[in-house]
Amino acid sequence: NRVQPLSRRLVSEPELCVELTIVVMSVWMLAILSRPEAVWDPTTNIFSYSWLDYTDEDGDPEAAYNCSAILQGDTEEIEKAALLSLSKAFLETVRIPDEYYINATQDCRTFRVIRKYLQYPLSQEEEDFPLAYSMVVHHKNFERLLRAIYAPQNIYCVHVDKKSAPSVRSAITAITSCFPNVFITSQAVDVVYAGWPRVQADLNCMADLHYSKKKWKYFINLCGQDFPLKTNLEIVRMLRSLKGGNSLESEEMPQGKKWRVSKVHQIVAGSIKTTEKEKGPSPFKLPILSGNAYIVVNRGYVRSVLESEQVQALIEWAKDTYSPDEFLWATIQRIPGVPGSTWPNRKYDMTDVNAITRLVKWRWHEGIHGSPGAVYPKCHGRHLREICVYAAGDLQWMLEQHHLFANKFDTDSDPIAIYCLEKYLRHKALSEIY
Repeated sequence: NRVQPLSRRLVSEPELCVELTIVVMSVWMLAILSRPEAVWDPTTNIFSYSWLDYTDEDGDPEAAYNCSAILQGDTEEIEKAALLSLSKAFLETVRIPDEYYINATQDCRTFRVIRKYLQYPLSQEEEDFPLAYSMVVHHKNFERLLRAIYAPQNIYCVHVDKKSAPSVRSAITAITSCFPNVFITSQAVDVVYAGWPRVQADLNCMADLHYSKKKWKYFINLCGQDFPLKTNLEIVRMLRSLKGGNSLESEEMPQGKKWRVSKVHQIVAGSIKTTEKEKGPSPFKLPILSGNAYIVVNRGYVRSVLESEQVQALIEWAKDTYSPDEFLWATIQRIPGVPGSTWPNRKYDMTDVNAITRLVKWRWHEGIHGSPGAVYPKCHGRHLREICVYAAGDLQWMLEQHHLFANKFDTDSDPIAIYCLEKYLRHKALSEIY
């Protein structure tokens, strides 16, 4: 296990001290495991939350590097982190195998304690504003992402790609079974890049969340390579500031993308193919807008997606297009009558940079600050499908942005980036209590 009991790490102390520590820690752990489910109490002392903080004493291999310096842009520490992330031995050391989760979740209460999951809301404000998450995953980052966004007042629908390895599915199923507010979607699909099944996965979770008993306020969809840039309290406050509105990219369709909705597409042998067949016009003469897969929308928007005649017609029309997730949500956002929507007029266009939903670095928009065409600084990591896979050197800039989440992260290429980010967010969340 990556996280060892404190008593195991005090090997240099006198034997009596070790024995005393073992006794104290055993009593502490027994008290934690036997405590009833708690509700938020504003009179609770901050020190009762201290065991939830991520510290260098937790035994994580990544702790060898100075996260505080990395987050402040210290060049020397960032270079050290970059070199360490090139070490296969280090990457193997920090990788948490699926078998760990399968075995550790045999005792759910101990698993939640060891992995330091929040077990009660950190504030009344958060408890009164529950969120709903759709998590479409096939990747090893799932548990780290869930732990970073988990709060007992929220609800989480998890869609596991049918193509995922059996061990991945088993591990994710085992993890979700340890939480009453986390569940596997009732209908799984075989996700195809740029194909309709990617949208269907979110639609399935939307339906499960909408018809659940939980009265959540906002819906956020994530994939396995996302990670938060804000604490749950910060997210709640930013969503409340929307005053019922939605936040997502929605702008005029670029000329270079119009082929995506003008030709019929088919999924052949697990990939999407363009045919020569022309598509008919959109239903109700709806203008097709451009956007991306990531949205932050209110409950009424989700209800419209599931029940509106106009939206249902648009969904059917979109099923044989290319990358429908990059225009469907954006188009729905401009349909009059959809809760939280905006007018179709171009003055209401919203770019991905202005929306709070997701921070994504595209290779062709990177550059030196102030240079023509540069939207953000160069990627410190690598690129996958022209998108930056973040490294530790990107963290300082990322935390200065207003977005709720960022994409992409990969613990196989830079585990230190996620380690420092999750440590920063947990410490900040606990410091927000007062």
